[in-house]
Parts: sequence; structure tokens; C-alpha cells
Amino acid sequence: MAVEHPVAGDTIRAAEESRDALASALERAGLRLPSLGLDPNSYADADPRPLVELGRCSPLLARELAAVIERGAAR
Repeated sequence: MAVEHPVAGDTIRAAEESRDALASALERAGLRLPSLGLDPNSYADADPRPLVELGRCSPLLARELAAVIERGAAR
């Protein structure tokens, strides 16, 4: 019996939605990761496994992001 895989487009769209949800959550916290995106190499296969790439940010933004995460973890 063949195993059905999600259509590549659906898999990539789901990854894009995840990226967008993260960007929105960061924006609500007053943060923006300038290089947030999908890693194109991770979905170049017939059975894509897209990865959200957080990218690079300034040291100040990294500290701000850490503080937001710490506040959320303290709940």
C-alpha cells in the first residue's frame, strides 16, 4: 500500500503560514526578525520538508527576543 504524502504546494503553504504566524506574534511583541523566511533548500525535494529560517538579527534584537521569551516562560 502506497503512503500518501501531502501535496508539495500544501506543505509549503503550511510552512508559509507558520512563518507568518511567527512574524505576527513577534510584531505584537514589538519585534521584527529582518531575515525571517523559508529556507528554499529545505523544500527543493519532491517530498519537501520546509524549514522556517529565523535569519540574522542585531545583538540588541536578540536580547529583546530573549526577554520576551523569558517573560512568556515565567507564566
